[in-house]
Amino acid sequence: MLQLVYVSSLSPQADFDPTAILATSRANNRRDGITGLLYSDKARFLQALEGPEAEVEAAFARIKGDARHRAIVLLSRRTVDTREFGDWEMAHRMPGTDADRFIERVRELTANADPNVRATFEGFVKVRDGA
Repeated sequence: MLQLVYVSSLSPQADFDPTAILATSRANNRRDGITGLLYSDKARFLQALEGPEAEVEAAFARIKGDARHRAIVLLSRRTVDTREFGDWEMAHRMPGTDADRFIERVRELTANADPNVRATFEGFVKVRDGA
């Protein structure tokens, strides 16, 4: 099974609608047998995708072609024996919510991930949330 982790920036002209992004992602990923984690903060995306190699590569190609993304950087490409992120999740902190609780939620979602991948998500969330 293939696992990809990438980071990207939201294009300045793009509308950020986490509800629509989550709905589309869940439908596509369920269809393709892909799971993972998407963290967004209205400016950047950090995502892990896991599943059959061809489907993960196709999903990543769609993401690279999506006008909402720019400056896409592939951080990790690895073969994994089992899913490290379980069911699809999207972490998104709403304004006014507790930053510490949000960071704890990301830790829960990445608990089974490779230590380097987990550190990438935890570090990214802390920096982006100013923790």
